[in-house]
Amino acid sequence: MTKARTNASASPAVGRNMIINGSMNISARSTSTAAQGADSSTNYPTVDRFKHFNSGTNAGRYTSSQTADGPNGISANCLKILCTTADTSIAAAERFDIFQLIEGQNVQRIGKGVVGAKQVTVSFYVKASGAFTFGLELFDNNNNRQITKLFDTTTAWNRIELTFPADVDDGSSPFADNNAAALQVGFWLHAGATYTGGTLNTAAWNNYTNANRAAGIDSIFSATNNAIYLTGLQVEVGPVATEFEQEQISTTLSKCQRYYYRSDPINVYVLTRYLAGDGRAHNSYGPFPTTMRAAPTMSSEGTWTAGAGWAGTPTYASSKTTHTQINSAVASITANHNSWANGGHIVATAEL
Repeated sequence: MTKARTNASASPAVGRNMIINGSMNISARSTSTAAQGADSSTNYPTVDRFKHFNSGTNAGRYTSSQTADGPNGISANCLKILCTTADTSIAAAERFDIFQLIEGQNVQRIGKGVVGAKQVTVSFYVKASGAFTFGLELFDNNNNRQITKLFDTTTAWNRIELTFPADVDDGSSPFADNNAAALQVGFWLHAGATYTGGTLNTAAWNNYTNANRAAGIDSIFSATNNAIYLTGLQVEVGPVATEFEQEQISTTLSKCQRYYYRSDPINVYVLTRYLAGDGRAHNSYGPFPTTMRAAPTMSSEGTWTAGAGWAGTPTYASSKTTHTQINSAVASITANHNSWANGGHIVATAEL
């Protein structure tokens, strides 16, 4: 009998990376946004799925950008944070971190909070304008538990590999199995004493204490022109960091569009024809390229040019996870005419 040979060099299973857009290849909103950090805000200024959190009376300012300066063989792109205004007098409540929120139904494989919970390994590529120490935090949004590990930067690209212990807890704190935010994977880049004044919680998961979340980190705002570059982010089950999982750009784009979709400029959108003077708004069916996480919030961007029977920027109604209803600003139309508009963008947002 011939025994099949085990291929020890075979690639790990496809789909092991729980992060979306870890290659930083999709940046649908903008590739560069300046003057960030001016107020307490949470937004997605550039790279899809990476939320920027600014809190407190932070004097530091930064530019967030998708930059074509990634490590060879991993990704051409990275997320760059460039300090444009320093903040050397850090108030207690200040913080700046960048994180990705992952749906509960996408992290069930971890088995967190119950018997049989598994270790999690986070790996990523990083370089900076100098030597810094920052923090990588896993935060359980369902049960308010967390753990942070520090990492160091140099001016060259390095792969950081951090293995986090399993969190069995008392068996009563699993991730919810739904489409809401469960696991938060975040980079701490700046924080005041509210978050740094304690002892870093790094050995085991614990109910969170803010003072223990970012103790020991440096500040990206310590000097103008400080910069950090991030790409190749991977979160997987187990104690080993496997090779960064590459995927087709179309696959990454579709995953991102579950949370945010911005159409190309619409050249001609023909809308439903009604009889003259019927008093009804004119509407049309607008499908999304993929099923969204939840019924999205709709908006319009750009300059719209109106045709017969249409005026102004479109409005939206009855939005579902697969489509929206696009409405005209006009209540009626001349008989036997179609209405249309072109040039603008339809925006659908279903972020966590």
